[in-house]
Amino acid sequence: MTSKTKFLRQILITVAVIAFFSSCSTINRSMREPDTRVNLRMSDFSLSNQVTATVTSVKVFGIDWARLFKKKTGVVDGSSSSTINLVCIPVIGNIVSDRTANYSLYELMSDSPGYDVVFYPQYETKILRPVLGIGFFSKITTVKTTARLGKMNN
Repeated sequence: MTSKTKFLRQILITVAVIAFFSSCSTINRSMREPDTRVNLRMSDFSLSNQVTATVTSVKVFGIDWARLFKKKTGVVDGSSSSTINLVCIPVIGNIVSDRTANYSLYELMSDSPGYDVVFYPQYETKILRPVLGIGFFSKITTVKTTARLGKMNN
């Protein structure tokens, strides 16, 4: 064997050993949640008139500097890690994809205390990208949320 083939063989063995010891493993355990069902009717709720809340977020270089250390968000489900957990109110008929919509939902709920459920919120979103139309440099998002709120009847 030449020294070149010995060298290549040593490198191959070294790479194989490193790959073997650096491999990762994943262990996952899961449990299924019980499928409980509660049947509610509209007569079980007292609905409010439509209420609105409007919030604006300004992001510079992708960072919302006004909410960097303090975020007040409304959540759709209980799996959020928001700092303010005011919002344990269920939201029915909602998919929120923008954080500004979450901020607007928070404002809607905090401006109307005492309600138990948010019904089918509607979002009106306006996005401005003032620097060359590129959202990376600066992006101004305004979200207006409109919904009916409900209280459970006794």
